[in-house]
Amino acid sequence: MINLQKLNQDLVEIVEKRIQLADLKYDDSRYDEIEEQLHSLEDDFLKKYDDYLEDILLDIHDEYCPETEVLSPIAYLAKNYIHKDHKSYDTHEDQGVWVEIEEIPEKEAHLVLLPNPLRIVLTSGSFRKPVWKAEEK
Repeated sequence: MINLQKLNQDLVEIVEKRIQLADLKYDDSRYDEIEEQLHSLEDDFLKKYDDYLEDILLDIHDEYCPETEVLSPIAYLAKNYIHKDHKSYDTHEDQGVWVEIEEIPEKEAHLVLLPNPLRIVLTSGSFRKPVWKAEEK
């Protein structure tokens, strides 16, 4: 059984590291160290949650974008996150994994994994739809 609170907490650590890294220039002396910490967090995250998240992503792809291949859960993370407030995170609509949506094939759409609350959101332009939200059973 997956501890969803721990999954969310581990995802927040990755998001915070990505935010920290995005704020640095490549020539900053801390850049390589923070990038290495980020990769370590991502590796640990995959070891713990890859199978669980892959099953969820398979279901989402089957329902919303069956023509698009399911990728590693890390691919569904945004490159850049936005702090909505001190605890919540969001991202721009072009973040995460590009997917082909049958109902709107001419529109670009993305699936992105977000923490606080832990969820996967389908975005296309200004359209945003949570397609999965973590719920303790």
